[in-house]
Amino acid sequence: MFNRLLTSTLVLMSLLALPVAGSAATMEELERRLDIVTQELQTLKHESAVTGETDYSSNFGFGPAASKVYKLNKGLSIGGYGEGHFSNLVSDKGASSDTADMLRAILYVGYKFTDRIILNTEIEIEHANETFVEMASLDFLLHEKINLRTGLLLAPVGITNELHEPTLFHGNMRPYVESEVIPSTWREMGAGAFGKLAENLEYKLYVMNGFQGADFTSKGLRGGRQKGSKAKADDWALVGSLAYEPVLGLNLGGSFYVGDSGQKEVLEADGDKADVFTEIYEIHGQYKVAGLEFKALGTIVQIDDNELIGANVPEEITGWYGEVAYDVMPLLARGTTQYLAPFFRYEDVDYKGNNEDLDLYNVGISYKPIPNVVLKADYRNFDKKVGDKADELNLGFGYIF
Repeated sequence: MFNRLLTSTLVLMSLLALPVAGSAATMEELERRLDIVTQELQTLKHESAVTGETDYSSNFGFGPAASKVYKLNKGLSIGGYGEGHFSNLVSDKGASSDTADMLRAILYVGYKFTDRIILNTEIEIEHANETFVEMASLDFLLHEKINLRTGLLLAPVGITNELHEPTLFHGNMRPYVESEVIPSTWREMGAGAFGKLAENLEYKLYVMNGFQGADFTSKGLRGGRQKGSKAKADDWALVGSLAYEPVLGLNLGGSFYVGDSGQKEVLEADGDKADVFTEIYEIHGQYKVAGLEFKALGTIVQIDDNELIGANVPEEITGWYGEVAYDVMPLLARGTTQYLAPFFRYEDVDYKGNNEDLDLYNVGISYKPIPNVVLKADYRNFDKKVGDKADELNLGFGYIF
């Protein structure tokens, strides 16, 4: 884009500098040249807006593609991401059939009304035929320390729920702990504040409508997400997070969720409405240095009145995972911008009150020919205490724009 701009500028300067023969034709010729200059500038402006280089850094904890609207001067912003995969079930333990799935195709549509009022939306097509609104947040940027946000909000719990674009995590599937124990993608209607408490210390604090506890299952909370679709709002929750970057490449954080989930649907033996008080607490850390990547997260979930819901709902769930990866591409091609990282992730989930416990071993490789595109291959081995689950060989792709 810079070369195109430089070349065009030199051509335009040459055009204007050419001598004009004859005084009678002077004004007409200058007007013609000015028309050419104006058309060329309009073309450059359009190319810059549509195909120019984009800053793909993260803002306010969102993924790179979701952050595009915050970098805009004003007006409409369009971005997105997608991911698809093929899964081969390598044993007959609980297996049904292999699958090929266009898992997600996402369109981010944002609008910057002013420097202080910004709309950011995420529209998702799942499995090629199901459409959802994943996020619709309206931000009011007041001060570095306090800004306001309302709408259909992503719960700022864990790492992956906000940073869920496929170039940001290894493996074709998001970590099990951050999709089943901490639900993903998890969004609810709400409002709150966010900002920086100090240098490299960011926070979010929201009030959001609570889970629908009657839909909790033996695996936990995921079925209780209401997703902003005519959500029951008799019970609300307080959700908060802190993110700290003490040194470049090291990110530490934690979050919590506390609130009732009964929504006047779960009843005590005497017919009174049960609270189903639900708590989530988690801590996490990420560290990247010289091609080496570490990631770890631990969480605990507690559900009161679980025995009133049925479906073997656990009263407590603990889960954690650790992950290591290394970018070997600089060893293979010095100075390259490509990325090739083998990775290994171990996950452990324990359910108090039922036998759904599992260990999960995930090994694979991620290849990025450019930062916006990733090709993935991984193997997932499940070790469950009760019941079998087929191991998986997964091949897939992802992109952001």
